[in-house]
Amino acid sequence: MKRSLRARSAIVGAGLAGLGEAPGYSHLELLGQAVHAALADARIPLSSVDGLFTANSVNFLPVLSTADYLGIRPRYMDGTNIGGASFLEFALSATVALEAGLCDVALICYGSNQRTAKRSPNFSDAPPFEAPYQPSYMAGPFALATARHMYQYGTTPEQLAEVAVAARGWAALNPQAFMRDPLTVAQVRASRMVCDPLTVRDCCLVTDGAGAIVMVAAERARDFPKPPVYFLGGSAAVSHRQISSMHDLTVTAATESGPRAFTMAGLSAADVDVAEIYDAFTINTLLALEDLGFCAKGEGGAFVEKGGIAPGGRLPVNTNGGGLSCVHPGMYGIFLLAEAVAQLRGEAGERQVASPEVALCHGNGGTLSSQVTVLLGTTATL
Repeated sequence: MKRSLRARSAIVGAGLAGLGEAPGYSHLELLGQAVHAALADARIPLSSVDGLFTANSVNFLPVLSTADYLGIRPRYMDGTNIGGASFLEFALSATVALEAGLCDVALICYGSNQRTAKRSPNFSDAPPFEAPYQPSYMAGPFALATARHMYQYGTTPEQLAEVAVAARGWAALNPQAFMRDPLTVAQVRASRMVCDPLTVRDCCLVTDGAGAIVMVAAERARDFPKPPVYFLGGSAAVSHRQISSMHDLTVTAATESGPRAFTMAGLSAADVDVAEIYDAFTINTLLALEDLGFCAKGEGGAFVEKGGIAPGGRLPVNTNGGGLSCVHPGMYGIFLLAEAVAQLRGEAGERQVASPEVALCHGNGGTLSSQVTVLLGTTATL
């Protein structure tokens, strides 16, 4: 008999550290700071953590390295690496582990000093049929998807620029965001070309940063000091490894993960009050909005025009400033969860959305390869 995971777990703690630039700290030191911030937020001692969920682009054995650094001995662990979407998948697998009684306190965490260490992502397993041609990773594959979307649906560079401008509008309201200066469509278009048709402002930042999330079983959630944020639904999907294997450059596996997550949650796109979408590049946001059902395929450009996803727009998207303007230390997924928690708790300050009850977090990994959708809600959604 199938058992629904809807509202079977909840986030009771969240913490961030080292956003932007954190010179002098290793990736594990930044991770440790975020972990202690999240545990303090939940008022849970480190010794109570018995579930560890982590990945990074530095350690070959991330669970072992992280557990050793933190000084914990988890009885359940997951180090699955599907790129930046890993941390959304961890929210799903942590819920499964908590529901099964495999752990009582699940810690999801990530840290990176990519900017100050001047460390490039590890592409030691670069796609074998693409690597000989020396493509521009990571911009090249996303530029292909962007060019195809423009050709097939008439999406314009100006519409893509609207995504970056909206992200900067939210970042201007977030004191922790790395880039907060005003940004216009014209400035995005005039910025340095990275890989046609993507300019540097169509591309995510390169920063340091760390984040951590603490989850417990739903029946324990109200025992903690902060309002619990419940896991309502989630699903992961993988469609390819290398972009040349992608069946359709304009359609991602979010068309699979999204419907399954919405079904589990008993919700639809119309129920979402705030959306946190992995924006490694401006095209990510357009594709996700389409594939998750916020608009029809090919209409993403029109959806974001005239501030559609900016402060005051029809749908608040990437309210911390996203990977385009807030933080992007190599793998961004943990920050989607942290911002959703801040919004649903009403702790987002100037960027706070009015009384949100449902938040969607959607992650991307690789070159549009893995897609993970998670729906979170307040107590009002139960």
